[in-house]
Amino acid sequence: MTKLQELKAHLKPGQVYRRADLARWSKAVDRHLKQLVSEGTLTRLAGGLYAYPKQTVFGKAPAEDGRLVEVFLKDRRFLLVSPNAYNSLGVGTTQLYDKTVVYNRKRHGDFQLGGRKFAFRVKADFPQTLTKEFLLVDMVNNLDQLAEAKHEVLERVGKRAASFDVRRLQRAVRDYGSVRTKKFFEHALKPDELNRAA
Repeated sequence: MTKLQELKAHLKPGQVYRRADLARWSKAVDRHLKQLVSEGTLTRLAGGLYAYPKQTVFGKAPAEDGRLVEVFLKDRRFLLVSPNAYNSLGVGTTQLYDKTVVYNRKRHGDFQLGGRKFAFRVKADFPQTLTKEFLLVDMVNNLDQLAEAKHEVLERVGKRAASFDVRRLQRAVRDYGSVRTKKFFEHALKPDELNRAA
């Protein structure tokens, strides 16, 4: 078995690797990486980041966003939020966006990984999983970045807010809302509902 074949034996389909990960199994990692990329075994995603794509009936499947971000950050504490998900909240947003926001505790900035755009935002607090209540709060937090008529969106959010689980929404506002978002929801939710949610 050649050294290149030995390195290949460690690769798993669907996984993402840093150059440092692969250097454990190769003394000529840069030469081997060049060979693996040129023969199509590995795909270069960004500087020092590579994927071993899964083969499907439709061809090579790109690495999952979560796996890609985990290896890039070297951390599992993050939350992926696509602004396109706002369209599922029933508040009239319809715009499509070509980037995914990554709330995390380590990196800030816009990065292109594997041809996809990610906006990394350092945030002290975010939930482990995406909920529609968090999504609504997040949308109001980021209202300035939406391509929609902002006052119309807020008006519809105000009308839809009461149809959400009020306790969960109030908790999401308290834990993740900006000062402006908190003020908005104080008015959007009726005082008696706020008392029940407290």
